[in-house]
Amino acid sequence: MISTVLLVALGGAIGAACRFLMGVGVLRLMGPQDFPLAILTVNIIGSFLMGVFVVAAAQKGLTHLSPFVMTGILGGFTTFSAFSLEAVTLMERGQISAAGLYVALSVGLSIMGLVAGLWLARGVWA
Repeated sequence: MISTVLLVALGGAIGAACRFLMGVGVLRLMGPQDFPLAILTVNIIGSFLMGVFVVAAAQKGLTHLSPFVMTGILGGFTTFSAFSLEAVTLMERGQISAAGLYVALSVGLSIMGLVAGLWLARGVWA
């Protein structure tokens, strides 16, 4: 149990560091944005990778890596707590339309990313 917790913690640190670097990368690439593009990007990519990993783990017998990869790395990488904060911040700024668009895109595209990851992985490992 302790080793699993340590793997989750290590994965979480890796995922959080990757999320931070993605934010820095988006900022450098796109410049300062009022719209939380970095978190949106992270949630879509993370959801896609979750879909890929779920299928890969099931097909290749890698489910023992789930705590490290799914809970740790991808849980640390994607963050709907940051999503919630960004949505509320947009609302508090009076940017209700942007907040609605952000919520719809985050949820809809993340689900689509997961489905695309499942579809791709199932095509590879079916």
